[in-house]
Amino acid sequence: MMRRATVRPILGVHPGIILAVLDVIGLMIATYLSVVELGGGVPVCGPLGGCEEVARSEYSRIGGIPVAVFGVGLSLLLLTLALAWWKTDLYALLLAHYGLSLAGVIFEIYFLYLQVFVIGAVCVWCTSYGLSLIARFVIALVVWVRGSPTVTEA
Repeated sequence: MMRRATVRPILGVHPGIILAVLDVIGLMIATYLSVVELGGGVPVCGPLGGCEEVARSEYSRIGGIPVAVFGVGLSLLLLTLALAWWKTDLYALLLAHYGLSLAGVIFEIYFLYLQVFVIGAVCVWCTSYGLSLIARFVIALVVWVRGSPTVTEA
């Protein structure tokens, strides 16, 4: 049996919509980075710099695949979970979003460590994606911590 949860809105909006918007923002950032890197270029950071060094580093790819491509996959998966949760209120979908966004945050902390302490440069695009992941994680955490919702069996 599937458990449905009564969802308390945040600022009058179903939290699934807020998560979906943040997922789209993350998807747009990761898509830009993926397109640029798969095309052989480096992302433009403007006067801040840093993106070029990060993109050219050995840490910008895992198994030859740009890290941003994994960000696209994660964001698509999170977006699917957020929209499905918004439509169904199935509690397991929120928990899946929470767990995957937590895994993403842990990776982002590691990647930020690499940028600051190993590469010696910070990519603002990568950091923006990381901030979108942190925001997604915090929203899912807030909903989860607000209390175990009233649950009905589906």
